[in-house]
Amino acid sequence: MPGKQQDPLESLRRICLTLPESTERLSHGEPTWFVRGKKTFVTYADHHHDDRLGFWCPAPQGVQEELVAQEPERFYRPPYVGHRGWLGVRLDVDVDWAEIARIVTDAYRMVAPKLLIARLDAEQRR
Repeated sequence: MPGKQQDPLESLRRICLTLPESTERLSHGEPTWFVRGKKTFVTYADHHHDDRLGFWCPAPQGVQEELVAQEPERFYRPPYVGHRGWLGVRLDVDVDWAEIARIVTDAYRMVAPKLLIARLDAEQRR
């Protein structure tokens, strides 16, 4: 429905749970998504650690620095995991959900086993 604001948590949840063998549970008080219940690929961040609504995820090498430099109003270096290249993505700004889906999928690919990445590739080709 045009003009209707999406619930950021529900929208993020939908994206994360479409990926093969992804699960959700609370971690450090925030909804967090895992591959096969073990490897984290997205952590929701609802003002738990700072004043931003967003999520944290692993990113390919160099992506965090590039996006934070280009668009600091949308991307940031999150506490605790930023030094490992994780990306903070704000959800309390104007959100492009197609872009968020790409970022989440890239994060999933960073931690998923090859078999699940192959399954994801096959699903995306359909």
